[in-house]
Amino acid sequence: QVRLAESGGGSVQTGGSLRLSCAASTYSANTVCMGWFRRLPGREREVVATIHSYGRTTYVDSVRGRFTISRDNAKNTVYLQMNSLNTEDTGMYYCAAGDSYPPGYCNPLGFRYWGQGTQVTVSS
Repeated sequence: QVRLAESGGGSVQTGGSLRLSCAASTYSANTVCMGWFRRLPGREREVVATIHSYGRTTYVDSVRGRFTISRDNAKNTVYLQMNSLNTEDTGMYYCAAGDSYPPGYCNPLGFRYWGQGTQVTVSS
């Protein structure tokens, strides 16, 4: 069982920045892949960014160039630096963890452990 604890959400104005953090209770095959998902108002949950323990990252097109995912394997922690935020980024952000399949890749469908979520609100 993997427990995930998020922090760092909040309110910011358009163009501002926030940094989300997520600490996993353990490092195992179930945390080889870590990622951030979000649920925007009126929309289905979507993957924002993923990162493999080897460092391979993926981003949804709408955040590429503005958001950066990183991880500290020694601390079992993943981060999401969010810059140039806009109102369309407002939503609930969830940390997630899972195994890697195929090997070396993080499939959004492979994430099985979830944090409670942290709210990000961007105002104009």
